[in-house]
Amino acid sequence: MRRAARRGGLDLVIIPPRVEASLWRRYRFEKEVRCREQIFTRYRGLARSIALRQLRSRARNGMELGDMEQFAYEGLLVAIDRYDPLRGAPFGAFARRRILGSILDGASRMSELGAQFGYRRRAEAERARSLAPAQGEIPDPLRALADLAAGLAIGLMLEGTGTIDRADGADHRPNAYESLAWRELNALLAAEIARLPDREAAILRHHYENGVSFTQIAQMLGLSKGRVSQLHASAIKRLRTRIGHAR
Repeated sequence: MRRAARRGGLDLVIIPPRVEASLWRRYRFEKEVRCREQIFTRYRGLARSIALRQLRSRARNGMELGDMEQFAYEGLLVAIDRYDPLRGAPFGAFARRRILGSILDGASRMSELGAQFGYRRRAEAERARSLAPAQGEIPDPLRALADLAAGLAIGLMLEGTGTIDRADGADHRPNAYESLAWRELNALLAAEIARLPDREAAILRHHYENGVSFTQIAQMLGLSKGRVSQLHASAIKRLRTRIGHAR
């Protein structure tokens, strides 16, 4: 059985060796894409810890933790695709070098000017595009604007529900000054996320809780980026409708 543990501030999902070996076999030899997501989730904490350590050890030059994490996730996905379990080397050691290399390469490519348009800004733009009306639709402009604002607001709540453990060490849980109504709404949101279809819930979890971009989620789940964007919009719409009916 999987269980969570903390080691030196790092969240790990403990998977028995036989189970992890089974994941690699099913992914590598039976092409089960879902196993790739499980492996990514298992080693995501390793990628985040390396990203945080690199951010602390070098001049930021306008870079944000989210940028470092994106480079780390890129390296982790490359490592998953290139790892050969038959060679016997531990995946953690194999992945560490590629994660670090991806961070160093990404940081060297990223100018200070480019860093000003960091991960958060790119993510917000990506979400807005996902929630915008499809081409060819001619909605009521005011209704469309209200729907977009509501969808983006739900995204902000997903980042601040208290279930998110960001690698910056900040405590994102509701504080004593937040209203009871806000906390109740967060609890309702968490309950509704649990009712979403698996893929929609996975996309929200990876994107909002773990800071994984749509591009990387698409790569992880074996989908197109456009499809991930559609599923994200569908999930946000479901949450908006269910929360509206529940209140």
